[in-house]
Amino acid sequence: MLGQRVITAVVLLIILAAALAVPSPLPFHVLMALFVSAALWEWWRLTLGRPHGAVDKAGVGPEVIAAVVLGVVLIGWQAATSVAWTAPSTGWLTLWSVLSLIWLLIIVPSLFRADAKAPARNLMLTVFAPFALVAAWGALMAAHARGVTFLLTLLAVVWVADIAAYFTGKALGKRKLAPHISPGKTLEGAMGGIAGVIVFVVICTFFPSTFGAALAARWTLAGAIVIALLLACLSIAGDLFESLLKRRAGYKDSSNLLPGHGGVFDRIDALIPVLPLALLLS
Repeated sequence: MLGQRVITAVVLLIILAAALAVPSPLPFHVLMALFVSAALWEWWRLTLGRPHGAVDKAGVGPEVIAAVVLGVVLIGWQAATSVAWTAPSTGWLTLWSVLSLIWLLIIVPSLFRADAKAPARNLMLTVFAPFALVAAWGALMAAHARGVTFLLTLLAVVWVADIAAYFTGKALGKRKLAPHISPGKTLEGAMGGIAGVIVFVVICTFFPSTFGAALAARWTLAGAIVIALLLACLSIAGDLFESLLKRRAGYKDSSNLLPGHGGVFDRIDALIPVLPLALLLS
């Protein structure tokens, strides 16, 4: 399993590096469109309560149709319009704002009282999925337009939160964070993840073109620290949110698309709520 996990990670990194190395932004846009399309397929399988391999009478499930349509629309729209992401439109800013408010005011507070034994089928979360994923995709495009360094240091906020939370939880974890959703996560681990993100963002403020430097330039160092704390909390919440969907549906992983890693949704769950707010605030 470890070897399979490493091989998959290396292959994904090579593909990502190749997309980022090309002068044209289109390969990166297409790659990310494929990722969010796969994530939509996985998300809908969870919220439609469909078991592995389930299909409808026509032989194709709605989650497959939705994923294909989303991918075609995103790739076709980007290729046809050649949108300049350096200055996101009012439409994108509005979408990011609305989605960020939904995450902060509705989804995150509800996680700690959510019924993990509730039916998997959920119309509201099914409808919410494409909007959340399109918002994250647009935020990725805008981050990429601000430079590879900005993009990677933004993504690293979530990576640092996950890694720091894991090791802190292993070493110090005692009190459960949300045992009804994810018994392995602890309050100490979450605090370690938050601390790790704050330290990372502060370090980034010393280096131009990074996400941390952009935050400090706009909000001062103190403001950057507060935003780092908020984004770290959202990262943890995104992970818990997917865990809740999987627990209700009886899934261990969102799919087996990425050998050793589970599904695409498993890998980007924390990014989905973080990216729109991060772009709004930077």
